[in-house]
Amino acid sequence: MTTPYIRFQVDGAVATITLARSEKLNALDMPMIEALVDAANVIEDSREIRCAIITGEGKAFCAGGDIAGWGVLEPLDMWRVWTRQGHRAFDRLARLRVPLIAALGGHALGGGLELAAAADIRVAEKQIMIGLPETGLGMVPGWSGTQRLVRRFGSQTVRRLSLTGAFLSGEEAERLRIVDEVVPQGGALGRAREIAGLVAERGPIAVSIAKELINAAEDEETAAAVEGIAGALVSYTADLKEGVASFREKRPPSYSNT
Repeated sequence: MTTPYIRFQVDGAVATITLARSEKLNALDMPMIEALVDAANVIEDSREIRCAIITGEGKAFCAGGDIAGWGVLEPLDMWRVWTRQGHRAFDRLARLRVPLIAALGGHALGGGLELAAAADIRVAEKQIMIGLPETGLGMVPGWSGTQRLVRRFGSQTVRRLSLTGAFLSGEEAERLRIVDEVVPQGGALGRAREIAGLVAERGPIAVSIAKELINAAEDEETAAAVEGIAGALVSYTADLKEGVASFREKRPPSYSNT
């Protein structure tokens, strides 16, 4: 990883990404965003990892983007660098081949909630707060808060959070289906590991394809899902083997429709 504020560990079939900048409420700066991409790449390239967890140290899961990082940017750099790189990282996590579980042991605010939304399953401790406070700073959600969050949580919930600055408790977030499960204080990471263990016991290819199909249903990556599954399907055919062989042997193919 490229920053001390992101820790990456693998324990058997489960990888854990930990935001470790507790003195700044795990606010994300650009090196941390780049390190999230690095972690996602390691997970994606591994045949052994079957599930991943993302969590944060201290009283916040993540308080969003570090204002010191984006508050001084020129308008075009906000677009060219900050927003685009954040999207790149969060999209990479959302589209991981393996399921991603967010263990919310602390507050998830702004970009922190957008990061949690990139996960497939969210476990929250009851004392945490969730919100989208950006409009109170004269800013709008920039890392898919108005897009992925609407697809996954519904437009009315996102309207309330973004337009009014309302904060939700863990239990309120569960009622609104923003989080999947609420646990007592101190229990999020342990419960996430339990769920990850259940995921890791299942057929890894079936789990990955099921995740990709669900993502496609949410318009998360429809084109990639359709073309990827189609490519895998034809890879099993004798026709593909014949097509490749004929190309290498510089002869016309003789297809068998099998």
